[in-house]
Amino acid sequence: MVGYDPKADGRNISNFEVAVAGSVSGLVTRVLISPLDIIKIRFQLQIERLSRSDPNAKYHGILQAGRQILQEEGPTAFWKGHVPAQLLSIGYGAVQVYKTLRDAVVTMYRTEGPLVFYKGLNPTMLAIFPYAGFQFSFYSSLKHAYEWVMPAEGRKDGNLKNLLCGSGAGVISKTLTYPLDLFKKRLQVGGFEQARATFGQVRSYKGLLDCARRVLREEGAQGFFKGLSPSLLKAALSTGFVFFWYELFCNLFHHMKKADS
Repeated sequence: MVGYDPKADGRNISNFEVAVAGSVSGLVTRVLISPLDIIKIRFQLQIERLSRSDPNAKYHGILQAGRQILQEEGPTAFWKGHVPAQLLSIGYGAVQVYKTLRDAVVTMYRTEGPLVFYKGLNPTMLAIFPYAGFQFSFYSSLKHAYEWVMPAEGRKDGNLKNLLCGSGAGVISKTLTYPLDLFKKRLQVGGFEQARATFGQVRSYKGLLDCARRVLREEGAQGFFKGLSPSLLKAALSTGFVFFWYELFCNLFHHMKKADS
């Protein structure tokens, strides 16, 4: 976990163990929150309003979308794109409209060449630095607030504190940078209109600014936040679980060393 030092809390663990704890926490968390990621991206790519009153809207709510995906595509659909997502966690748009990672890579390369794998890079680069900074800044601030508000006898459960503060940090950070995430997904699936035809209307964008202008013109300001509700739920669970599992594994390594000494 870049930017967070478990040794500051007096735990005697190596840099390798810190890296292992961070990697495994990301892997486990990605498995648990993948269904929300699928629903979030379906919402982000839907041009139609996310409303029950719109007859052309395929999806309009988290539970409704979950039921429809399950009915039409089966339970494995909730883990589409999971392999590249896991590789990213240890070391996803267009991949999720294909059956396998290999199918996606081959088709994308043949149709548009190697540059296709870098679609959406601009909003990604714009978002990643403030998101990471916001996440750790708010995590630290929320921990201080938690310790100030919580009575001394209620501070014993450190895992609960990490889960709550991590979740809060994730929610705030994701909200502040969310439109850039939506632009990234829209740009990433450009050129794959046929594969997405069953999901509703499709659009092609010339770049980041064109995407932002057209979303605003065609879908309104609320269009920038399509899929925010599953995204916030995902962010809360994801960030909370990452810090929870990370702390858990760091503590495990620390106690194993104490037992051996």
